[in-house]
Amino acid sequence: MSEESLKTRAAKGLFWGGLSNGLQQIIGAVFGIIIMRILSPDDYGLTGMLAIFTAIANTILDSGFTTALINRKEVKHEDYNAVFWFSLFAGILLYVILFFSAPFIAQFYDKPELISLSRFLFLSFLIGSTGIAHNAILFKKMMVKERAKIDIAAVSVSSIIGLILALKGFAYWGLAIQTVSQTLMAVLLRWYFSPLKPTFSFHIAPLKEMFGFGSKLFATNILGQINGNIFSILLGRFYTVEQVGYYSQGNKWMWMGLTTITGMIGSVAQPIFVEVREDIPRQLSVFRKMLRFGSFVSFPAMLGLAFVWEEFILLTVGEKWMDSIPFLQILSVWGAFAYLSTLYTNILIAYGKSNILFGGNMCIYVIQLIVVFAFFPLGIFPMIKAYVGCNIIGLFVWHYFVNKLIGIRIWEVLKDILPYLTITLGTFAVVWLITYNIEYIYMTLVLKIVLSIILYMIIMKATNSVIFKESIQFLINSRKKNYE
Repeated sequence: MSEESLKTRAAKGLFWGGLSNGLQQIIGAVFGIIIMRILSPDDYGLTGMLAIFTAIANTILDSGFTTALINRKEVKHEDYNAVFWFSLFAGILLYVILFFSAPFIAQFYDKPELISLSRFLFLSFLIGSTGIAHNAILFKKMMVKERAKIDIAAVSVSSIIGLILALKGFAYWGLAIQTVSQTLMAVLLRWYFSPLKPTFSFHIAPLKEMFGFGSKLFATNILGQINGNIFSILLGRFYTVEQVGYYSQGNKWMWMGLTTITGMIGSVAQPIFVEVREDIPRQLSVFRKMLRFGSFVSFPAMLGLAFVWEEFILLTVGEKWMDSIPFLQILSVWGAFAYLSTLYTNILIAYGKSNILFGGNMCIYVIQLIVVFAFFPLGIFPMIKAYVGCNIIGLFVWHYFVNKLIGIRIWEVLKDILPYLTITLGTFAVVWLITYNIEYIYMTLVLKIVLSIILYMIIMKATNSVIFKESIQFLINSRKKNYE
């Protein structure tokens, strides 16, 4: 593929990935704010306690086969079909197991209402199991526009359902129904847009071929889900449902911002890295370009979220959610750097290094768990700060292995990202000084957002940022094409 063709595909992928994730988060944010004003932290806490079970179930259903399919040069119908039937059978088996485990889950958290709630909420991964192979083929063929339509439609419909149920007094049941309806809508649309038509001729051979690669990703993802949901477990077991609600909301809003960025980059990173795998200098160039683009977007977005979060919470959902503020602000520090982890791990996957991915994640996750439990007696926030610190240190682990593959030096990474981090921090420092003594919270929030955007763009233009120029030019060209 020519350089221009690759660049065009990457740009379109980033555009549609960004548009999709951005619109999803905006829609989710608008409806989320309204629903948060209606419901209590306890409602979110109950559904938050079940997050780890759904997350692990979804990971088991995928079992690393989606990534394995994307990583193969040639994929046949038999490969997708085998993954479809595996996911479906695994989904049925898992649902049966968790259905009968519901009383034990409720007993662990000492919340009897979790029995019926979990049995309904777990339908989401059972339904989702029928669309895993279809999503893989959309990803493999870089059908980013179709995936954008699916995700935006699913989050829009489910958000409307969630709001109606909240207004009707369904409380935490409304949140559960919203989750299940989003999965159902997404699966139906994946079947509609995907060219995959499952057949009854199931062959196990493709699964065996992909198992060596996929099994390590599967184990890695399981550990990641346990690690990522450890605070929901600890808070649910040793603290109050309300604390789980505050944490889950702070974490949810951080992930809304993070998903926009990592989803945009992740939608093109692995397929592009696979295509240029045989040309290391070209792959290094693509990698560094994505490093700079990620820094350009991630630092102002994620650190900006923390910067305006207090005013945003007070004006949108009220003082009852004030305790969620420190959760989001601490987690957003990691969120600003998380796109680096996405790029590093996608390089490893593109080279088929699932063994390194598994080993590296195993070390990082074990250290994180040890650190979290070591800080447990000190309270919630020291635990979360330690967790964030481990995540950032873990980036150096990934850099070591990626450097061995494509020859990227640490000073090159710092050269690519530090200018954007410095400009972001400088921008917020200036804006903070300007808005520090303003008493009107509405004016403070508006000025923080508007002044930060204007100042950041002025500095980008003044420093002759190539990424900034290319991004503006792409948007102008896209607009022209729409009018032609």
